[in-house]
Amino acid sequence: MKELEQFIENFAKQFNDINPSEINAKTKFKELEEWGSIGALLTIVMVDDVYQKNINGDDIRNAETIEDLFQVINSR
Repeated sequence: MKELEQFIENFAKQFNDINPSEINAKTKFKELEEWGSIGALLTIVMVDDVYQKNINGDDIRNAETIEDLFQVINSR
């Protein structure tokens, strides 16, 4: 699960007001106050930069939790 913990940390770094210790794998990221279209774009860029994988808006729309998003990335 170390990879998932690292993904959560990388996800949180995209937002100024999210502390990685305040979110976990089951966090419904779209319910976060900081989430929005810019957050989605930042996440897509982070996944490309850090994981060298491509995700799109549909991937984000179909994911509910941070772990769901992590699983999408791992499936690529």
